Amino acid sequence: MPGSFDGRDAAMTTTDHTPRQVAVKVSAEGDKLITSGANYLHMTKKDLVEVAVQFYLDAHREKMQAGMRELLSQLDGTRASRVALLAGMTREELDSVGGIEEDE
Repeated sequence: MPGSFDGRDAAMTTTDHTPRQVAVKVSAEGDKLITSGANYLHMTKKDLVEVAVQFYLDAHREKMQAGMRELLSQLDGTRASRVALLAGMTREELDSVGGIEEDE
């Protein structure tokens, strides 16, 4: 019936803002450590992994920032510098395989 709502289109019109959860692959030994740690700390494995990752990233923040600054220093405003960075190449390597034509 036109104009009626039966719920079939609800998924298409409803926006779900809940972040999705993803599986993280670890070795069998890593899983044992996570399981034991979570058990002894009375927390879920998910919570332990999240806290551990946050702690690790906080402890290495300066190293991460230095790496980001190094990557950004490779950008000089040219298309070639952007392509080289995205391709994981140096400008010299990019030039040796034909380079990139710049916008005019």
